[in-house]
Parts: sequence; structure tokens; C-alpha cells
Amino acid sequence: MKHQVGAAMPKCFENWCGRFDDLFSRQVQRQSFRMYLGGLLGESDACGGLRLRKNLAQIAGNTVDGSYNSLRHFLNDAPWDVSALNNRRLEVMQQCRQTKLQQGFTLIIDDSGHRKSGNATAGVGRQYIGEIGKTDNGVVLLTTYFYDGVRKLPLDVALYQHGSSLPQGKADPKFVKKPDLALQLIDQCLKRGYRPKTTLIDAGYGNNTPFVKQLESRNLTYIAAIAKNRKVTCQLTTDLEPRKHSVEEIAQALPAEDFTKVQLDLEQPRTVWVTLIRVHIAKLEGLRTVAIQLQFN
Repeated sequence: MKHQVGAAMPKCFENWCGRFDDLFSRQVQRQSFRMYLGGLLGESDACGGLRLRKNLAQIAGNTVDGSYNSLRHFLNDAPWDVSALNNRRLEVMQQCRQTKLQQGFTLIIDDSGHRKSGNATAGVGRQYIGEIGKTDNGVVLLTTYFYDGVRKLPLDVALYQHGSSLPQGKADPKFVKKPDLALQLIDQCLKRGYRPKTTLIDAGYGNNTPFVKQLESRNLTYIAAIAKNRKVTCQLTTDLEPRKHSVEEIAQALPAEDFTKVQLDLEQPRTVWVTLIRVHIAKLEGLRTVAIQLQFN
């Protein structure tokens, strides 16, 4: 049953939406913006009370004074600027004590994959999909997050255009490699004057030496995950001189007393054992500190 009525939304919702009105040239766009946002915030239940992942058809189906076609036109064809809308959102965040970016925040670079059927969705292709942990047909979004130890809030998002989704493949002018796309998002953050104390990146980027060099050229302090089969140079007690080992080989060679027990206070508490070693990584200058984490079931 349709349950969302624009006039029934709380006053705070209308006040918040009003801060974006000047970004839309027509009243119908302003109304569609409210419909879409209200649909994202509202509940959407399937038969039997099971919650479904929302799509445009579900949002329109739960809206009294809107329609699928009008919302689809608003998202796909209406002349409004998504970058201007997101910049305004960040400006509004900065005006609110609860969401204002504080000094010393952590910038998180994350990509999330979502499985899709067919090839009609922009950016779709066979690629690693994080939500299922394997390669499949789907889309990948890159997102930067602000985290201050309490709050995690999104800053920017970009769609990775898989080569197979573009007319000229990887030769297409619109094709941008994931690391380059991630750097674009980082630069957007820096251009706004938001300078993170630490930048967190996963192994998909931590194993990419050119990407790491670009972080260092921006004078960013970072923590990067690397794969367990990544080769680094160090000298173990069994070595006569420094030589290359995989991180996994180093972990297996170190004595148990080198590891410190760490209790992670998560929703599901977890215990890990951690040690720090100094290594040299090919094509990077100087020694690097690598933290090796072990977990036992």
C-alpha cells in the first residue's frame, strides 16, 4: 500500500530539502528530489514483512504523489548537477555540529561491488564483486568516507566504468583505472581544504606501487593493506643477508613471542595477534613498517 505522502513529511525534512532548492531550475525537480530522498529514507517491505533492497520501482510504488516515470526522468534526464548537489550536502554538513568534519579525521577509500543481471546498467561488467566475494557480472562504486573514531560519513562517490561497458573498451576516453579514480576522489577532498590525518586503503590499492607513490607525493600519511603473497625485503634470523620473502613466509618464520595479543572491541569481539617489522618494498624509497596480523578461529 502506498504510504509516503510529501505533505506528511516532518518539517525538518522540508527545511533540509529547502537548502538545495536553488540547484534545481524547476519546481517539479524540487518535488522529485523530495520524493526520491523520502523514498530512500522510508521503509519498504515486501510481502511477509521482509525488507527488500530498494529500487526506483519500489520507491515509486510507495509514493502517493509521485510516479516511476517522473522519478526516472528526474534521475536520468533532468538538467541538474550531481557534483553541485554533493558539494552543497557537504556545505550543510559543515554547518552542523553533529556532522562537521573535525581536524585529525581519517579518510577511508573503499570500493563496493554489487551484482547485476544483464548489461543495461552503466558501468556493468565481469569484475570482482565484494558483496559475494568473487568475480561476477556487476558494478563497482568507489567511495571516500570521513571517520573520526565515532562517525563514518560519505564524502564523494564515483562509478567505475568497466572497460566492457564502454563503446571502445579500455581505449575509450571515459575509461579510468580504479587507482586513478580513487586519486580523483582524494584530490576532491584535498581541494575542499579537508586534509586527513591518516588515509586508509585496502590491498587492492596498497599493492599498487604507483598509487602509493601518488599518495606520498601529496604528503599524505597512509595505512595500506597488502596481500599476504606480496614480496618484501627483510632479514630473518635464518638469513645471512636481507632477501625477498612473502608476507606470509615472514609470518610463519617469526616466533610466537614476537606477536602481541590485541582485543578488538567490535560488535562481535575479536582477538588478533600483531607484530611490526621493518622492510623494504620494491620501487619505494627507504624502509617501511609492516604490521602482520594473525587470527585463529
